[in-house]
Amino acid sequence: MKPLRLLFVTAFLLAMAPAALGWSALGHRLIGELAQRHLTPAARAQIAELLAGEPDPTLAGVATWADMLRDNDPELGKKSSRWHYVNFLSSDCDYRPERDCPNGDCVIAQIDVQRKILADRSQPVAARRDALKFLVHLVGDVHQPLHASNRKDKGGNDYQISLRTPLKPEAYARDKYVDGVMGTNLHSVWDYYILGSTDLGATELAARGDQTQAYADRLAKLPWPTPTAKETTDPAAWAEESCRLVDSHKLYPDGHRLDNRYLDAQRPLAEQRVRQAAVRLADLLNATLADTH
Repeated sequence: MKPLRLLFVTAFLLAMAPAALGWSALGHRLIGELAQRHLTPAARAQIAELLAGEPDPTLAGVATWADMLRDNDPELGKKSSRWHYVNFLSSDCDYRPERDCPNGDCVIAQIDVQRKILADRSQPVAARRDALKFLVHLVGDVHQPLHASNRKDKGGNDYQISLRTPLKPEAYARDKYVDGVMGTNLHSVWDYYILGSTDLGATELAARGDQTQAYADRLAKLPWPTPTAKETTDPAAWAEESCRLVDSHKLYPDGHRLDNRYLDAQRPLAEQRVRQAAVRLADLLNATLADTH
């Protein structure tokens, strides 16, 4: 393809790239898998009861349910669309509910709402099951830095990127991948490409046959994070932490053309956020589902 035509096609694809919702399936499944490994017996037993009948009755198995609502339950998907993120409407990263989360329609407030539903054993089983699924997903979302930023570009969705990468996009975006270049946005780079482009090794993958399991095993070898009490229980602190990472780790590149050098440089931070999300999710579920009898 001639350079001028490639530039035109790339610009067109950038304009057409759809908004991403959060970590990709891999990121959310990693968080669920790692959290599952650190559940108490009491929490594990209740989760098994709540998820009985699911195709994959594990935290990893339900980790993407909230994103799938767009297709599987459009009414609930529309109602919950704003629950996946929070926009800090000032230059700082200090959360103010009345300003940043009116009507409780943001990830911070909904983590609290869904936790209370899950903890209430007088609630119908179906309501508690949905609350569990939301928690697994939303705790992951709030740790994706671009789900809690103070930029005015919809969490990087309006920051267009031309990404040269050998990693093919997810199925819905395959037609936007031209000559090894993906027309996308910064949010999608963080959503899918940073974690998805990791080199797990062909031998390791062939032996395990499951990227989530192999990747989780690698991350599990690292020291398990030990959060403070506030970090364990306060989703506002998690969101403020994400917001501050946007600048402190220079998530926004100087230009709009990226390649694997950016992905490799940012992957340690993405993996750190996955691990932090997993330990906090496990602690939250262990506390919420503690056996009080």
